[in-house]
Amino acid sequence: MNHDKVDEAVECFEGNCNCCQSIILTYGPQFGLTKEIGIRLGTGFAGGLARCGEVCGAVSGAIMVLGLKHGMVNENDDEAKDRTYELVNEFINKFKEKNTHIKCRDLLECDLGTPEGRAQAKEKDLFNTLCPRFVRDAAMILNELEI
Repeated sequence: MNHDKVDEAVECFEGNCNCCQSIILTYGPQFGLTKEIGIRLGTGFAGGLARCGEVCGAVSGAIMVLGLKHGMVNENDDEAKDRTYELVNEFINKFKEKNTHIKCRDLLECDLGTPEGRAQAKEKDLFNTLCPRFVRDAAMILNELEI
């Protein structure tokens, strides 16, 4: 397992990147994704899609990386589509095994879409205690899937 990538993703998150950006900036360059595009692409995915509490940004970023490696190269590439779906489902199942959920609001047990929820997350220091673990788990699973 490539622990360097796992550590890189966590360090990126602990820097000034969100959970999604941390994953795609760590794994995307090997597929031609530039830092600028990675930062731009991942901006809206933090907090479960712009703080909506939906799918965790680290999970979304990992799904993007799986698409970069295995995704369709044209609209008729059904074999690549099926393989990508299979790997995305495997990733999701492994993430759920580790964390029970993939939705941000369930993982953090608060709603980042409200001022109260954001205050609760800050008060409980969730961005420094829980979120790095989700980034780490996403990166570890990508490594298991040989990304």
